[in-house]
Amino acid sequence: MLNKPRQFFVHFCSFAEKMFSTVKAACHLRKALHPLFLVRNVHASITSHSPNVAVVLSGCGVYDGSEVHESSAVLVHLSRSGADISMFAPDIDQMHAIDHTKGEPMDINRNVLVESARIARGKISSLSNLKATDYDAVIFPGGFGAAKNLSSFAVDGANMTVNTDVERVIKEFHNNGKPIGLCCIAPVLAARVLPGCEVTVGQDKDDGGSWPYAGTAGAIATMGAKHVNKNVDEAYTDSKNKIVTTPAFMCETKFHEIFDGVGKMIDGVLKLLR
Repeated sequence: MLNKPRQFFVHFCSFAEKMFSTVKAACHLRKALHPLFLVRNVHASITSHSPNVAVVLSGCGVYDGSEVHESSAVLVHLSRSGADISMFAPDIDQMHAIDHTKGEPMDINRNVLVESARIARGKISSLSNLKATDYDAVIFPGGFGAAKNLSSFAVDGANMTVNTDVERVIKEFHNNGKPIGLCCIAPVLAARVLPGCEVTVGQDKDDGGSWPYAGTAGAIATMGAKHVNKNVDEAYTDSKNKIVTTPAFMCETKFHEIFDGVGKMIDGVLKLLR
């Protein structure tokens, strides 16, 4: 009986010695591999950085500027994804200012940058300052401002022209292989500037009033781009050109469906960055 405690102590000491040797060896191994740990950690910090995303606005209000709900949805989804957001707008006069209670032009006019600052809470820069080299992606919310202020689509249809800075920005991001997101009517900008690209503005048929701007799909085809039919809660990715589009308020539908569709567009843009 007296030998059992002694035997236990001998076994315990032997076990402890082996464990100490193992731990000591592990410490030496970690020191030897330390540079590899540093490389792994640096790589992780590079690949997990917050994307810098530029958002281009066209005023404030569906009939003469950026669609407010689409713009807000873009900002919320980007923010929730951890993106760093900067907002821009051209420093130009609007095509006209619309009384949104009547849908009619007003006697006064407004500046696109000044109006866009309402959505941006004052934190906005002139579009002339936007350079693709400073950002990972660019987003264009919809609203008639995209068709009136960023381009002349509302007047000229398939014969539209595009604001000089808008065209420059789209080409710069495209040439640098960086994603471009557009929603609602804004995909016509890509269709004009990047012939052969693939976009969606929803459906190419009215379907009983659900898609009142279905004719836009035909104009996109006339400009040399391809239109892809999608529902309001979907987004379409042109992987070759890194363009992601969603119908948004090209469809007469509920607010939450617009929000969800814009979210799909933002997800598509951010996936192209991974």
